[in-house]
Amino acid sequence: MKPKDIENIELKFLDLKDYQELKTTMISAYTNMPDSYWKEHHIESLINKFPEGQVVIKINGQLAGCALSIMVDYDAFEDDHTYIDITGNYSFSTHTKTGDVLYGIDVFIKPEFRGLRIGRRLYDYRKEVCENLNLRGIAFGGRMPNYSKYSEEISPKEYIEKVKRKEINDPVLNFQISNDFHPTKVMKGYLDGDAASGEFAILMEWNNIYYKKPSKKAATNKRNVRLGLIQWQMRSYKDLDELLNQAEYFIDAVAGYRSDFVLFPEFFNAPLMAKDNHLSTPEAIRELAKHTEAIVQKFSEFSISYNINIISGSMPEIKDGRLYNVGYLCRRDGTMERYEKLHITPDEAKVWGMQGGSQIKAFDTDCGKIGVLICYDSEFPELSRLLADEGMDILFVPFLTDTQNGYSRVRHCSQARAIENECYVAIAGSVGNLPNVENMDIQFAQSMVFTPCDFSFPTNGIKAEATPNTEMILIADVDIDLLRELNEFGAVQNLRDRRKDLFELRKR
Repeated sequence: MKPKDIENIELKFLDLKDYQELKTTMISAYTNMPDSYWKEHHIESLINKFPEGQVVIKINGQLAGCALSIMVDYDAFEDDHTYIDITGNYSFSTHTKTGDVLYGIDVFIKPEFRGLRIGRRLYDYRKEVCENLNLRGIAFGGRMPNYSKYSEEISPKEYIEKVKRKEINDPVLNFQISNDFHPTKVMKGYLDGDAASGEFAILMEWNNIYYKKPSKKAATNKRNVRLGLIQWQMRSYKDLDELLNQAEYFIDAVAGYRSDFVLFPEFFNAPLMAKDNHLSTPEAIRELAKHTEAIVQKFSEFSISYNINIISGSMPEIKDGRLYNVGYLCRRDGTMERYEKLHITPDEAKVWGMQGGSQIKAFDTDCGKIGVLICYDSEFPELSRLLADEGMDILFVPFLTDTQNGYSRVRHCSQARAIENECYVAIAGSVGNLPNVENMDIQFAQSMVFTPCDFSFPTNGIKAEATPNTEMILIADVDIDLLRELNEFGAVQNLRDRRKDLFELRKR
């Protein structure tokens, strides 16, 4: 049939009244497998057990194609299962309402309707069912009817590789791969009597990127996340309490917009060094470090009382007699995590005698996994890639830059991190000046939220941006599920396409 002859296409649930036409369609579809058609009691059983899993496409009132499926507890089966195993010897006793995988039993298209991409509609329907039922994914054993032509020359594994390289044309396997199914295993003896495939089959799988593992806890894992960035004005404070009052003011403002995170800049507490300006710069910053414990404790209290996750920017901290640049993630459940600046700038080392940290890891939150890189660390792509390998969705970069060229390095490197790691990146810095604090006298900043550059995101990769050099808050919403779609269906796939056969990146 040609497209111009089509008057109507319908996707419908399979009805037992369709059986005789279904039988005729199946016989015509499997001419190389005589008597391979479902008996009426099989169809009746499938409809009774799982009606939404059995669908047909009708064109101009004629049955053109069909898809049959069940739900199974996939871990109950080995990867080298047979068709008889998965169907319970054709009884479909393996179907269970508590199953976690949609298993494809059959898909067939009547020959005169092939070429109209009916199969794609049936596969798309299965994906919708999988997503709606919150299943892990779809699996099925794909036949290899063309393999018989090459079975004496190459193994099934070699056959698959040649098909993927387009050296052999296999319309079935090509179709399945083009519909986002990936081959995971060659199964021998899968379908008894399938001589054309040599009784081999390819275990094909599709992962549901929206799957959420059922939780027994009364907790949430948010997918739409609101970020609050503080573009902090450097100003004089008479004491720590006054600085904390200003910090609480911003936390209150951001929490008022129901933000999930608030991000402070690097060394936002530097104004407290003004009273120690008579000291040498190494002594002054060590005096500042004495406030860190109290600030972190107060921030943890704020995170609980304002129901917001606080990323404290960074502060100097003395540990085992050495000076570090560190920050804390204060979760709204009361727990805390510490992160360190790993790459110290030449100025920090020369003027303050600061040391680089030694720990990098992604942190679990109620809004997914996050990472934090302090300022200069954002300019080292290996760090964010390690975090991406741990599942990071959002990267936070608190920074402090005095010149526009210093800011540009952080800004452009952070945007690159969003693209190459398929994640969101939020950067926040300080503005203004501190004439009474040596080595911290002037600031330049424009806080931003970056995204990957693909169809679901802004074309320039900028979700939100603050006014340069102005004290303000910046609020932006980010959708974690869009990252999952990008990972699977992006125009380019930076993480998936890495040549791991040529290189590897790992932590020591």
